[in-house]
Amino acid sequence: MMHDVEGLLYVDKPMGPSSHDVIRTIRQLAGIRRVGHTGTLDPLATGLLIVCLGRATRLAEYLMGQDKQYVATIRLGQETDTYDAEGSVVTEKPVDISSSQLDSALDHFSGEIEQIPPMFSAIKVAGQPLYARARQGQTIERPSRLISIYELKLIKWSSPDLEIQVHCSSGTYIRAIAHDLGQMLGCGGFLTSLRRISIGDHLVEESMPLTNIDQANMVKNIRPMDTAVRHLPLITFNLEQALALFHGQSIPLQIEQQPGSLFRAYDHENQFVGIIEADANFWLPRKIFYQPAL
Repeated sequence: MMHDVEGLLYVDKPMGPSSHDVIRTIRQLAGIRRVGHTGTLDPLATGLLIVCLGRATRLAEYLMGQDKQYVATIRLGQETDTYDAEGSVVTEKPVDISSSQLDSALDHFSGEIEQIPPMFSAIKVAGQPLYARARQGQTIERPSRLISIYELKLIKWSSPDLEIQVHCSSGTYIRAIAHDLGQMLGCGGFLTSLRRISIGDHLVEESMPLTNIDQANMVKNIRPMDTAVRHLPLITFNLEQALALFHGQSIPLQIEQQPGSLFRAYDHENQFVGIIEADANFWLPRKIFYQPAL
């Protein structure tokens, strides 16, 4: 058992298990219950799943909101009720699409766009997840959400299948892109494979296949918890200031900062203190992890 384990574990999730299945496996290996992930991958999907252990679960929110990159395969000519290969085919049409038509349609998925989430999703409406209603045969109106597509490029096109790489904001449904593209082309489309290759600057190349993880190499591959917030600017304090933050006290700002800005704080010996926020006059402790030698 590793009761004092804490930090991040980068897992390359295979096709088949759900994200919760991965968490259950890591809990059993680590012997702790405090384990969570930073963004669900459907059973169909593979790729980077960042698992937080111990106190690092308190930092999951700072990873969840980061942008993502995916490689996806879409099949044109059919639609499914789930928008992916796990569902049942509901319509089928011939595919007579030129490369220029495909390029033109893909150009619509750029910048800020409105996206309607799939019925088979965990978004709650009136307190009930959409997938529960979908399993009852219901289809209800879903409000669209504003998402950002920073880049979408065509990797390969061999009718009826195309492979794309998407760099997008958190909360984007790649299944919905597949469906909407098929609608735009008039022939239907659904997602046949999906691989997440990055979360922010965290890359799938840094991860371990789930099947290779055991207690020994888990310990060797756990990253420090502050890895979760390495995208935040760094600030260092002296011991007196770090102890003040540890005790929940604010610290006077010495240099003007944008109010609401978040920073990762360290003490004079480079020990992680936690997350702090600037207001007009003070540094405010937000999530503190400091363990001073008192």
